[in-house]
Amino acid sequence: MKAHKYWSLGALITMLGTFYTGQKGSKSNHKYFAVGSLLCMIMAIYTGHKMISGNKKVKVNKEKAAKTEE
Repeated sequence: MKAHKYWSLGALITMLGTFYTGQKGSKSNHKYFAVGSLLCMIMAIYTGHKMISGNKKVKVNKEKAAKTEE
């Protein structure tokens, strides 16, 4: 959860930097902010997916235990 929050915050900050450097007309800085934003967004999606999906082995073991108890 913490990692997802920090990657999302980093993506937001770099997106704002990308917007600012785009308006300012600084092409090289704009490119670096855009690549940084893309990296942060990919990592935010990855950590969010891990947070939602969880560990499948634990889920399978719990389901098997529940079936054997019945």
